[in-house]
Amino acid sequence: MENKLILVVDDNVELREALTDYLGKAGFDVLGAENGEAMWRILSDNKPDLIILDIMMPGDDGFTLCQKLRRDSDIPIIMLTAVTEEADRVAGLEMGADDYITKSFSPRELLARIKTILRRSQHSGAKRMARRALFANWQLDTVTRQLTHLPTQTVKQLSGADLSLLGLFLSNAESILSRDDIAREIWGRDADPFERGIDVQISRLRHHLEDKDRSLILTVRNKGYMLAAGVDYEG
Repeated sequence: MENKLILVVDDNVELREALTDYLGKAGFDVLGAENGEAMWRILSDNKPDLIILDIMMPGDDGFTLCQKLRRDSDIPIIMLTAVTEEADRVAGLEMGADDYITKSFSPRELLARIKTILRRSQHSGAKRMARRALFANWQLDTVTRQLTHLPTQTVKQLSGADLSLLGLFLSNAESILSRDDIAREIWGRDADPFERGIDVQISRLRHHLEDKDRSLILTVRNKGYMLAAGVDYEG
């Protein structure tokens, strides 16, 4: 089996080389890019299994690159953020990043995050179901990751984190999911009581489902969230 390929995009050459060395010893193939231009050149000839993307870089910053990547790619993305900037972490998730980690991270913590995301992308909660799940006015194809609005036939492509979260709700339809339940599924860890990442992921999913009045994904005060719809399966 081929090693998984990780692309590290960071203008800090020392950090880039350190991550390349550490992740290489952990069994990954690693490529490095110092900015967005270098990243696009690498992506023209390679399809990494995961991208580690710094926010603060010359030229296009990490937010811009993440947004551009998400237009036509579902490659998992971990954003590298400044230690104290919660707004950066939230913005990265809003633009489609799968996870974030501050630059005070330990290499072991980053490795654990990488393994969780790669494992999730291979064995998403949605894939435990049949090929197609139908709920409310929607159909999810768990193989193609396409979410179809049945009345209009509008098709949306889900990222790995969005697919995993929706799969969790579908597998537990009409049951309350705590914030820890959700964090374990999408990040492989319990939720920090003060972080807004779960709220951002729920907001992104509601946006995909056009759930403006929050009647499909309910907020259950002091308990968590619930998909307020039954689910039928095909295939």
